[in-house]
Amino acid sequence: MQILSDTDRLPAASTVATIGMFDGVHLGHLTLIDEVKRIAAERHLQSAVITFAQHPQQVLRPESDLRMIMTVEEKVAEIGRQGIDATVLMNFTRELSLNTSRQFLQLLRDRYGVAVLVVGYDHRFGHDKSETFAHYVRHGEELGIEVIKAPEYLGEYAPVSSSIIRRLIASGKVDDAMRCMNRPYALSGKVVHGFHNGRGIGFPTANVGEMPREVILPHNGAYAVMVNVGGQWRQGMVNVGVRPTLENGPQLSVEVNIFDFDGDIYGMPITLHFIKFLRLEFKLGSIDELRAQLTRDRETSRRILTAYTDSKQ
Repeated sequence: MQILSDTDRLPAASTVATIGMFDGVHLGHLTLIDEVKRIAAERHLQSAVITFAQHPQQVLRPESDLRMIMTVEEKVAEIGRQGIDATVLMNFTRELSLNTSRQFLQLLRDRYGVAVLVVGYDHRFGHDKSETFAHYVRHGEELGIEVIKAPEYLGEYAPVSSSIIRRLIASGKVDDAMRCMNRPYALSGKVVHGFHNGRGIGFPTANVGEMPREVILPHNGAYAVMVNVGGQWRQGMVNVGVRPTLENGPQLSVEVNIFDFDGDIYGMPITLHFIKFLRLEFKLGSIDELRAQLTRDRETSRRILTAYTDSKQ
């Protein structure tokens, strides 16, 4: 897959494209991408997804502190896995936001050779948000671009949107988020030194640090997770929170206990796939109570993760 920027160009009338933020690359996005690929194959043109390096809200309303489902690099990689020929990664700016829909269509035609634009069933673009799909079609006819509305995703987990998935993750409903994306919510970072409390109670943990700041964190609590470290997938459980029983202060941490593993992984990249919420974080009366709770969590996690792994075979 080609990855193009603002300064790249594609040949005139060479591309069937769609446009959007594509955060999470969820089932609704996949429906749109499939339509682009279908039309491109029929017309012997290349398929393209045009997306943005910045969410419009992050540029126009930076005080909102919007967190994303995935990094830009993860998004581009996931789009590539869908068999698209090219991904265009545009910079969203205030100047770009002032373009009318006609001006924006002209930019897509002149810069990226868009001959057919497949628009999401409820997608809006251009400065005038009151314009409808009929306006886009008329502008396209004037500019030599065919504008087509993609079918709405009507699958089992409809309606689905990036904002819905963000709310699910923020509330701990990672299994529902996984169903909307057709894959688990992922969080990547590097193993760093933490408080070193876990080993003393029989549950050594890897402290996940250097996580992308722009990515959303699940609600505080314990989760069953699949863990990739050193290129291998293993079962585990993670706590997102402040460890109230251990009284380590207010600093939030992400600490994962990897089952049946005792290797030295400090400094290594690590990725967590969140499969299911286990429980809220709460303060227990003693270390023995904490150890007993973690034992129950581990048993529950093993059942959940074994069933998840079996379902993928």
